[in-house]
Amino acid sequence: MSKDIKDLNILLVEDEMKLAQLLKSAIGDNFASFFIENNGKAGIERYLKLSPDLVITDITMPELSGLEMAEELKKINPDVQIIILSAYSEKEKLLSAIDVGVIKYFIKPFDPDELLEYIKKISEKLKNNFLMLEDDFKINTQTNTLYKNGEYITLTKREQTFLQLLVNNKETFTSVELMTEHLWEDNIQREERLRTFIKRLRIKTSKKIILNIKGQGYRLGVL
Repeated sequence: MSKDIKDLNILLVEDEMKLAQLLKSAIGDNFASFFIENNGKAGIERYLKLSPDLVITDITMPELSGLEMAEELKKINPDVQIIILSAYSEKEKLLSAIDVGVIKYFIKPFDPDELLEYIKKISEKLKNNFLMLEDDFKINTQTNTLYKNGEYITLTKREQTFLQLLVNNKETFTSVELMTEHLWEDNIQREERLRTFIKRLRIKTSKKIILNIKGQGYRLGVL
């Protein structure tokens, strides 16, 4: 198993389940996880829950086509990496995929090993959107979404803002003053509210990912 790809989470969206299972059997064991959905709508729902490192999708599917799904995913995360699989070779389909921002186009039938080699080639780029945290958490620094062991953690807007401040200052720390200024518009008991807020967020997530720098502020527990 390649050390470059063993930590990647892959989402395959393909309505031909026989092909999907064959592809998973051929290359799925190389990755941390390899999820399958059979239509574009389910693909978006799975993406929101798991934020996989790479999406591989067919074009022609029920609910939403692969290109329609790709457009929606790009709205959620402009940096999402998407590979298209299709039996079509028409110029219009290829141009549409390029317009959406698809990074690669494989024409069916294709060799699974070619797909695997391509993923190995881009593996470092796929990891750049995530910051790995203590206690098996990771945060997508583009979408400001949090995950534990690949599972999506629901956050409020204020919690997302708080984590974004920590991400922006991950090399040092974020001061209490900066946090309270961005989290609350009024001046009522800001520091007390911040302590209560952080306590609740730690219960929701982990004490290990929000570290207190005594007398200065807080920082992320980055690996």
